[in-house]
Amino acid sequence: MSQNSPRLDLPFIQQSQAQKHVTHNEALRKLDVIVQLSVASTGAINPPPSPDQGEVHALGAAPTGDWAGQAGKLAAWLDNAWHFVSPVSGWRAWNESQSRLIVWDGSDWADAPIATQNLKGIGISATYDETNRLSVRSSASLLSHDGQGHQLKINKANAGETASLLFQSNWTGHAEMGLSGTTGFSIKVSPDGSNWTDALSFDPASAIASGAAVQNSSDDTTPGRLMRADFGYGPGNLLGTVSANGDAPTGAVIERGTTPDGDYVRFADGTQICTATLKPTSCTASDGSLFASGTDVWTFPIAFAAGSAPVVSGSGSSTSRFMGIDAPSDLQVVYKVFSVNSDPGLHAPALTAIGRWR
Repeated sequence: MSQNSPRLDLPFIQQSQAQKHVTHNEALRKLDVIVQLSVASTGAINPPPSPDQGEVHALGAAPTGDWAGQAGKLAAWLDNAWHFVSPVSGWRAWNESQSRLIVWDGSDWADAPIATQNLKGIGISATYDETNRLSVRSSASLLSHDGQGHQLKINKANAGETASLLFQSNWTGHAEMGLSGTTGFSIKVSPDGSNWTDALSFDPASAIASGAAVQNSSDDTTPGRLMRADFGYGPGNLLGTVSANGDAPTGAVIERGTTPDGDYVRFADGTQICTATLKPTSCTASDGSLFASGTDVWTFPIAFAAGSAPVVSGSGSSTSRFMGIDAPSDLQVVYKVFSVNSDPGLHAPALTAIGRWR
């Protein structure tokens, strides 16, 4: 029969043994040390000068003094002497100096393993409940990378559910962003936690933005709203082809063009200006009297609005010449160049017509 138990190494009382109480008490003493084990310190090297009865230390790799040669063992102060016990893999102890549970892994004392899978809930300085199974009360929370990037994933069961971040003040919601009942990303705001406004939403297919924060029509000039590209003007659409739907512009602000008949400018408000420098003409008279060079026609580089009568003015390009303008149509104007003095030079008259294109 073995002299000691296989797990705790407790001494057995042998058959016909004298002074059985000695063996029995030794086993009880050892049980008193290792059952409900609690150690004053771990990795201990130097014995304390005045230990308490029953005080236990988990020794380090190179203990000194009365502990010399007992590396890795448990040292218990019992009846004014140190008693040593070798821990077995799996023994647990309460670390009194650090207030934590430790376990002997066969070579050292380590933190006791903690189950982290399928926990019912976790409360960090807070209490979790069935809805908020992770509750954290803290001045801040940090989620960092593990070498490269980091993603925070919020998943929902189907498109009609919600996957969002809700921002509260004194437990009243005032802002929410995420996927709220659709697969389109949106930002909502509320003054009281009950009445909500979709401030900004993005269509998941086209990425087009909408919502109360965006213009809802071309004449929407609500202060603070974001301007839509098709309702506002910038470097990309300031110049181009002007157009309108009724009185509302639908194209560019300014349109410019050139044809063999001259240049033109159109504005979104309907104004149109045509200019041209025409072929040179000569005005001469043998007697020095008023002389007209003759009648000519200027076809506008682009037509004015049908039935309109643009205002036409011109210059003979010489101080001795002036122009006469007949009633213009929306397509052309008849003009004459006059000279008050004999002027054999060739001068190119200039004409300007101002009217409307719509």
